[in-house]
Amino acid sequence: MVKEIPDESLFLLNCAGTPLDLREGPKIMGILNTTPDSFHDGGSFRKEQDKPDFDQALEHALSMIDAGAPIIDIGGESSRPGAEKISSEEEILRTVPLIKMLRQRTDILISIDTYKAEVAEKALEAGANIVNDISGFTFDQDLPAVCCRYKAAVILMHTPVTPQNMQWSTMTGSGDDDVVSRVLRFLDASIQLANKHSLNDIVIDPGFGFGKSVSENFRLLALIGELGKLGRPILAGVSRKSFLGHAITPPGGKIPPPAERLFPTIAAQTIALMNGASIIRAHDVEAAVQSLAVVKAMSENG
Repeated sequence: MVKEIPDESLFLLNCAGTPLDLREGPKIMGILNTTPDSFHDGGSFRKEQDKPDFDQALEHALSMIDAGAPIIDIGGESSRPGAEKISSEEEILRTVPLIKMLRQRTDILISIDTYKAEVAEKALEAGANIVNDISGFTFDQDLPAVCCRYKAAVILMHTPVTPQNMQWSTMTGSGDDDVVSRVLRFLDASIQLANKHSLNDIVIDPGFGFGKSVSENFRLLALIGELGKLGRPILAGVSRKSFLGHAITPPGGKIPPPAERLFPTIAAQTIALMNGASIIRAHDVEAAVQSLAVVKAMSENG
């Protein structure tokens, strides 16, 4: 089912005509949400509840680029547990104008965080290079064909449930089957589906926090290198996730909000980098870049 030795050529991705060379080492992806309800930065870049502030969002994107992020991931629909599903039309209105503005200012790689074919197509037309699908091609059967048509790179994530049916991470497990094995099987199937549509520029994401218990998330973090058996670059999206809040909360205490989870985020991102992650998806780009610098220095001198 899986490859034991990664093919290095699979770490040089064609992102709609722009290369992403992960053979050089890990990269940082900056998160930019134009939603009113994302779990950490929801509403941060909105003039009103129903209207994104694209000028402010653009400046934030440029600041993340200046801090060292070669990829910006733009999302218009929250994927937090219990999030309300929005229409493709609304998601396009929240993201495509910003993609056009950012493309006019920079040649940076732009990722669209969507599982909808219609949204992905409009984003790719506007200048996006990568489609970041939280469903690993399981929510919209038309999405692979769109990605193929634009020669986009894809990020395929594991999730067992839709955001609408998902709960926040708890200490309760989801079954006796090992979480790493479940994630491997799911992502292997996603890769095969992508290959059937002539897509081979693929990054895999274990989906931290998506339908997994606290203990399962930490097991995935410890064993993230096991996903390397699939032979593809690995993205780790742990930024300010709730399972990290559990780790720093004393017994009987209240789990701190996302705004107070920076330090455990840095620790988790460093662990992911040390165990084989090729992309770190981060709200706090400067901190992630510095974590990467430390890991790189250790690797070069160890």
